[in-house]
Amino acid sequence: DRCRCRPGDPPLAEGSWTLAAATMEAEDELEVLERVEISDDEGDDYKYEGVEEDLGFDEDEDEDEDITNALAALKGGSTQKSETAAMDSTAGYRSITQVRPSVVDDFIRNFMIKVGMQRTLDSFNTEWYELQAKGKLSEEYTTPVPDIYLRNQELDEQVVNLRQQLDKMRDITAKAQGTWDKFRKERDFHRMHHKRVVQEKNKLTTDLKRLRKHYLSYEPTLTELQRKYEVAMKEKMLMRLERDRMRARVATLEQTVKQLQEEKLPPADAGPEKSRSKKGRDSKLPPDDSVVNPYAELEFDAPPVDRFQLRKTFRGHLNSVAAVAFHPRKPILATVSDDQTWKLWSVPDCDLIMSGEGHRDWMSGVDFHPEGTHLFTSSGDKTVKVWDFAQASCTQTFADHTQAVWDVAAHHSGDFVASCSMDHTTRLWDLNSGRCRQTFRGHVDSVNSVCWQPFSNNVCTGSGDKTVSLWDARSGLCVQTFYGHLNACSNICINNRGDTIGSCDAGGGVKLWD
Repeated sequence: DRCRCRPGDPPLAEGSWTLAAATMEAEDELEVLERVEISDDEGDDYKYEGVEEDLGFDEDEDEDEDITNALAALKGGSTQKSETAAMDSTAGYRSITQVRPSVVDDFIRNFMIKVGMQRTLDSFNTEWYELQAKGKLSEEYTTPVPDIYLRNQELDEQVVNLRQQLDKMRDITAKAQGTWDKFRKERDFHRMHHKRVVQEKNKLTTDLKRLRKHYLSYEPTLTELQRKYEVAMKEKMLMRLERDRMRARVATLEQTVKQLQEEKLPPADAGPEKSRSKKGRDSKLPPDDSVVNPYAELEFDAPPVDRFQLRKTFRGHLNSVAAVAFHPRKPILATVSDDQTWKLWSVPDCDLIMSGEGHRDWMSGVDFHPEGTHLFTSSGDKTVKVWDFAQASCTQTFADHTQAVWDVAAHHSGDFVASCSMDHTTRLWDLNSGRCRQTFRGHVDSVNSVCWQPFSNNVCTGSGDKTVSLWDARSGLCVQTFYGHLNACSNICINNRGDTIGSCDAGGGVKLWD
């Protein structure tokens, strides 16, 4: 068998074909045309020469060279790793490649052992170590072989991890997108609401400016009308005063004329005493200067409040007592209660003198006739009743109020009685004609208390609208209104001189008005 070479190459000696083939393989210039297996048992005319055992190097030198080559390979690998790390650090990222500690020849050896090519392995080892000893192998054949499989596996794991992170980021992104859409809708809603509010504000501002201009245009007229009204009211009050004065003079003159006529007439037999006025005829309020207040000029000593003490307690009603009043001439006390009855008690023995019932609901107010002959009561059944002690019965009932009546007060003349009600009004009743002569309107809440200014025609009222008002009974107009209470006014009273009003409210406050 012969080894074929490329055309143009010089023929090789039969004894040197192995070396020539190895040399050409080392130089990558050998082109194998046909592989022929040569058997030792096969006989031929070629005479083989024995190879000397000493080829110019011993085993110790081979081992030293192998160790040197291994150290050089390791140093070259470490140098290459350091250069790669430096390049990665300068590039801003780290790329680590794991390298298996094996060289090209070990890879080929392992491959031949794996496929069972023992003779080829022996030939490879012989030629490889010979070329390595002569230094004919380049560095690229002695460098470590990178483990691309491990690197691929690591990259696969990184890809899986990155995909998982990508899925998580997608979920987070979807949630963030939903939240963003929600916030955007809320922002659009609030923006639209803000625009609407701004529009309404601008509209209100424009309306206020227009109204202000309108008011400014009417302000001079209102001021002039207010001035004219005040002048007219002053003139009206002056005319009323003059009218009352003239009426008083006329009444005095009429009385004088009447006395003169009676003196001229012959005396007649004394007949039955006539009543003051006929039934059904309206009474007249006396002039202001016709009766003089006997207490106007008196000075009263301060009562010894520190010596006041409880004298006696007596029970006579089945329910709470709403109001009390003293008889103007006798030591008698009148009480009214929620048990729908009134009672008269002697003072100080507290013996029951008289009792009466007739109201259909709780009773709230009581007062005596100035002469002490009658008793006036008010009740939650919307009525005011007049009780005659001589007849021991109810003689009159006034039922013009539309809601519960809170209080009642008799005039010093004995011909009139005033009552206040929850219907926001105060009424003046004529006892002779039995009808309502005047209605005082002006409070905006329940009128809780009423009383007369002593020896005058003025009525004072306290209301749930936190005000105290003074009324002229002749005209029905409010003369003065007192402001100052912070809660509903519950009760009022006037001193005997008539120059001070006392009032109390639901908040515990007591005020004196001059």
